[in-house]
Amino acid sequence: MATYNRAHFIEETLLSIKNQTYQNWECLIIDDGGTDNTLNVIKPFLKQDQRFRFFKRLDIYEKGLPGCRNYGLDIANGNFIIFFDDDDIAHPLNLELCVKELEDSTIYFCRYQRNVFNGKFKASFDYSKEYKKFCIDIKKLPEMLTNELPFNSCVVMWRKECFKIHRFKETLMYAEEWELYSRILSDGYKGISIDKCLFYGRKHSNSNTGEFYSGSPIRIASKKEAIWLVVQNLVNKQLLSSSLLKYLAGYAISFRDLKLLNDILTISKTTSKNKLYLKLKFHLFLFWKLYIRAFKLLK
Repeated sequence: MATYNRAHFIEETLLSIKNQTYQNWECLIIDDGGTDNTLNVIKPFLKQDQRFRFFKRLDIYEKGLPGCRNYGLDIANGNFIIFFDDDDIAHPLNLELCVKELEDSTIYFCRYQRNVFNGKFKASFDYSKEYKKFCIDIKKLPEMLTNELPFNSCVVMWRKECFKIHRFKETLMYAEEWELYSRILSDGYKGISIDKCLFYGRKHSNSNTGEFYSGSPIRIASKKEAIWLVVQNLVNKQLLSSSLLKYLAGYAISFRDLKLLNDILTISKTTSKNKLYLKLKFHLFLFWKLYIRAFKLLK
């Protein structure tokens, strides 16, 4: 769990971990150089329960969420990994159900559902252990990349071996899990998705996602870098389909970033027809937006 100035949220998050029905866990709290009283808030957890451990990010890791998570990966003792956030709530059955699924040695990760909430957490937990599930393999990679099959950072338990050669890109300040998880799936690791909510994400404007949609230049620049890294990986593994190319190039178009678009088109070695289509879309994008807006008004 990476943390940075979340003293007002982290206690509730740690309580949700302490209340897990599965007891054989460790919670590594990696502080990213916060300046509030987070340490004072979590001291009771550290004193009363040795499964909670607190570390300050070392300088060999870049400041930010990816660096903290990479540090956690390097010191984790367990066979399974979940990247919890410091402002969310885990369902009491979270670890128990995921560990049960991963008893199958052919399964490398367990994905589950996530609900979101604003303000005070009020949801009541469903303790049923009955649910539907389906397999996830490399064929699901396009759905993961287009967010038809969301892979939020906190909704997957992984076998630690998935990170033997893969780590978070520490220059990314947004979309870091999207970029990393797509690399893991593209390597052919197979997993399971269970149709049960095991995590509750807190929505607030100070989150990385909130800042991205508010137009933060840092978050947008990170998304662009992540897109470029994803395209490179797909090209190297010959997995960049025409539909994925159009989807990823669509980001460059919406960001009005002609350099990123040209870089994507160059490395993809796509057809002249696709290049023409995407460049026309780039140059006509503003007219298209005006058309859509006018259409909605008339409707």
